[in-house]
Amino acid sequence: MRVLIVDDDIVDRESVRRSLLKSSFNCSITEAMDVDTALSMCNAQYFDVILLDYRLPQRNGVELLLELKLKHRLNSKSEVVVMMSNSEDEDIALHCIECGAQDFLLKNEITGAKLRRTILQAQKKGALEQELLDSFKRVKKLAEQDSLTHLANRYLFDVTLKTEVNNNQRDLSGLAIILFDVDNFKLINDTLGHHTGDELLKGVCARITDVLRGTELFARLGGDEFAILLTNQHSHVDVARIANRIQLSMRAPFIIDEKEVKTTISIGISVGQKDKKATAEELLKFADIAMYRAKREGRGLISFFEETMHEQTQRRLTLENNLSKAIVNNEFFLVYQPVFNTSDMSLTGFEALIRWQSPTELISPAEFIPIAEKSHQIVQIGRWVVSQAIQQIAAWNTLLTQPLKMAINLSGAQLRDKEFIPLVERLCRTHNVSPSFIEFELTETTLLEINDVTHAFLNDIIALGCTLALDDFGTGYSSISHLHNTPLSCVKLDKSMLPNGQHNPSKHDRDKKVTLMTGLVKMLQTLDLVIVAEGVETEENEQLCKSLGITKVQGFYYDPGLSASDINQRYVNNDTFDIYKTKNGRGLRSEKEHII
Repeated sequence: MRVLIVDDDIVDRESVRRSLLKSSFNCSITEAMDVDTALSMCNAQYFDVILLDYRLPQRNGVELLLELKLKHRLNSKSEVVVMMSNSEDEDIALHCIECGAQDFLLKNEITGAKLRRTILQAQKKGALEQELLDSFKRVKKLAEQDSLTHLANRYLFDVTLKTEVNNNQRDLSGLAIILFDVDNFKLINDTLGHHTGDELLKGVCARITDVLRGTELFARLGGDEFAILLTNQHSHVDVARIANRIQLSMRAPFIIDEKEVKTTISIGISVGQKDKKATAEELLKFADIAMYRAKREGRGLISFFEETMHEQTQRRLTLENNLSKAIVNNEFFLVYQPVFNTSDMSLTGFEALIRWQSPTELISPAEFIPIAEKSHQIVQIGRWVVSQAIQQIAAWNTLLTQPLKMAINLSGAQLRDKEFIPLVERLCRTHNVSPSFIEFELTETTLLEINDVTHAFLNDIIALGCTLALDDFGTGYSSISHLHNTPLSCVKLDKSMLPNGQHNPSKHDRDKKVTLMTGLVKMLQTLDLVIVAEGVETEENEQLCKSLGITKVQGFYYDPGLSASDINQRYVNNDTFDIYKTKNGRGLRSEKEHII
């Protein structure tokens, strides 16, 4: 038996040691003079019995007792603590027992026989306490755990939710409830039997557990209804992503007793708000309302209680899900915006712009490109764009005596696509296009992501014979270092640099813009870079660009993005295939051209 004596008085320690030796116990004795030393020893090894003095220097024995309990040192079946003191104060003895000691001894009454009897009784008491603790844990588990799925049950979920709400009343925005049930579960139970129904519920829980992070409280509220309590959420989109992962996990059928069972779940979500108080019951009710709305709208859906957030998030998730189908279903198409040489206003090439015509609407690139980038679908989309654009410029250049150039935008994710450069090389070879007529545009934001791998990618692009352009220069993270650290041939000035009349700028603001633009153009000219002005909308814009010596222009003053057939009609004469410039004169207003 290992015994630890904790006492600052060397005489008392020796007295207790002698009594232990007379107690007929076969024991190994260790001594400590203070709480910190004793605690360190307890952390380093296990003791069957701790004989602990109540009064110790700096920190008393009760503090050690409480720390041991805090560290769960006293949960072992055989570990016991006997407190010792010279004081006959019954309140002290009672306090020690209440704090977890198994017994209390007066030092002047300690003998070998009494110490033996006390330790044996303390061990029996400790064993009984451990048995009660184990029993309590078993009962607690039965009270808080669902017997079928082994998830938390309704009781534990309600208690935890109330605690979280009470602790976060000033700001509930970090709390969210995902509530769902299995669609048509009663029909499954009635037709396939309760055993199949139970196995289906267990399978549903297993799949959902796999897609959760493990920090959420996942509970079965009853029947086929389940709830997930999320804490420390950052946004509605984060919650929606979790719900979307849950939905996706249900796509594959369940195999139960060699039978294929397909099911869906309807999800309702309620999210706490920063400036709006709500009870635990209300948050759960909101999720319940949202869940039944999802059922009414067709089952297998996700519905937010907050209508505006629900609509926004649902749209984002819908677009994200539909993006993967868009290429297969031929929903993407390219338009081409002409680029002109300012010296003679001849057509020199095009910029390829992607558009998405879904079955229900024309979706703006400004909306779907960020989603594609975040969901990593931009790589596949980017391959499609470069394939279509190179095929198109090849078709035009076979008809024209003066070849045109095609500008194609790249995102940061594409710079890490190992298949991209081989694809470009293969396309150019297959369609007999010189890589020198292909230009890839990068935004300044993309250049912020440049590292050794992506820098090598850009060098490989140059080695292939293509050129690189810096797009939207003058916005975002403008940096002169980009101009000499990246192998650029061209810089495209963002349309915001031009003093467009539609914004009604004052003469002072217009003059400032012209001065800034003049300075930038002079700097870029010294670097021997081709300069393209985007967003030219008026004759005044065109004249300004010419006066500054800007190399090329593009914008709505000439044409927006046009389909290939419109380009053929407007810019390619089917008899002579001469290139000419046409102003559409339609006075089209500027709109954000988010491009890929």
